[in-house]
Amino acid sequence: MAPIPTTDLDPGATLAGLEDVVRRRREVEIEDLLLVAHWCDLHGTDPRDDPRPDPSIPLPPGSDRLVRLGGEGTPRVRELTMCELGVARGVHTLSARAAAADVLDLRHRLPASWAVFLGGGADAWLVRRVASLTRELSPAAAAVVDAAVARVIGTQAPGRVLSIVEATIIEADPEAHQARLDQERDRRFVSLSRVDAVGLRHVMARVSAGDAAYVDAVVSRVADILATRPEHAGDSRDLLRSLAFGWLARPAELLALLLEHTEPDDDATEPDATEPDATEPDATHPDLPRPLALPADLLPALRAVKASRLRPRTVLYVHLHEAALSGAAPGVARVEGIGPVALSQLTELLGHSHVTVKPVVDLTERISSLAYEHPRSVKERIHLRHPGDVFPHATRTSRTVDLDHPVPYDPLGPPGQTSSHTGRPLSRTPHRAKTHLAYRVTALPTGETLWRTPHGLHRLVDSAGTHRLDPDDVAAWTSDDPLDRALVRLQHQLRTGQLTRSHPR
Repeated sequence: MAPIPTTDLDPGATLAGLEDVVRRRREVEIEDLLLVAHWCDLHGTDPRDDPRPDPSIPLPPGSDRLVRLGGEGTPRVRELTMCELGVARGVHTLSARAAAADVLDLRHRLPASWAVFLGGGADAWLVRRVASLTRELSPAAAAVVDAAVARVIGTQAPGRVLSIVEATIIEADPEAHQARLDQERDRRFVSLSRVDAVGLRHVMARVSAGDAAYVDAVVSRVADILATRPEHAGDSRDLLRSLAFGWLARPAELLALLLEHTEPDDDATEPDATEPDATEPDATHPDLPRPLALPADLLPALRAVKASRLRPRTVLYVHLHEAALSGAAPGVARVEGIGPVALSQLTELLGHSHVTVKPVVDLTERISSLAYEHPRSVKERIHLRHPGDVFPHATRTSRTVDLDHPVPYDPLGPPGQTSSHTGRPLSRTPHRAKTHLAYRVTALPTGETLWRTPHGLHRLVDSAGTHRLDPDDVAAWTSDDPLDRALVRLQHQLRTGQLTRSHPR
């Protein structure tokens, strides 16, 4: 569809165009969620009832099963069908599963809000958010929220709608809300965000308010110390606090730093018996750090110990082209679990570690095993060749995935079935779907993975991502003629921009 020529529109026509875009966008969103709902309807039967040669024999472990994606009162859906739904929508399986759960909640638990949405009165993201917030409610409590939301979702701002949802959830079932609060207190965590474009990432933590205050106080104290050092002259307060936070990962060095900059309090006196215990945190001032109550000879003892011995050990996988090592081309390294980084950033990653360089693995070497299981040497090469799940639109790039045989392993078959060039990493749910549903997978000798879903969707997964294929392309990729395969691969690389830069000589 050609874009609207906006340069000739006056203000009135521009506003009218924007209103029309909102209407058309909501129409597409309605169609999208109705199709998701229909997909769920098509896959609501129990896999155990499917025709089988001997129904008395249980299904194999890991087979498809009915699961409840939405809240109480929603129909169950075949779990593994969410994989193909994700392929069609161009999203991860978990995203498809979330969309299905929201649609089922809206249709079966929030019918009034669903009706407003189907009439074009609200955006999909907003009604889906309402569904997500109410998923743990009983059907009766969800009905109370639905009635309140339906009155305002088409007329109030989204922020106000969500505030009404949160308030109504509490009013609908106060006891359940208190139980959720108690449960949430146990859901504390510390996690890391994705690495951003400059090689930095956020540390996200959900901790008690008191612990958060103490961490903040220690970070502030270390930032004050760093500010006195010449190398940090002119650094902003935010930068100093960020650097200080990194010191928390090196407790021995942090303790030595704090002790070296702790000045004795000449005015200190014994605490009065009527006063609160000075060694306990002050509940009335939770932002105050815990006082240091440490032996006077601790600093000399710390100096006598090599702090490096207390540092955690880790293995860092860095992928780097040989041209960057030789200086023939500007280099970008890919660090597993972090992402692309400039060569200068490697010193930041390795600056506080003892580095042991392991031998380079030659990925062109094909190694195999006679057993079904992948030995460590084969696993290593598979993960280096395919740094992440190869299911269409998958996002996981860690090594905590299954290793799949694209061609089912045959105990009586030829040797070399478990190979570094044929194995593929798959997350558990896509692996189950591939095993128990009618997926066809082809591990191409050049490293790409060709998928055909049970209902005939073709996708090619390579280092550049997931790509749709038409039947003619599929025939060329799997042709017996190596020239056909080479030509379609070259055309694909040009189309996806993988050959836009010349390689250094």
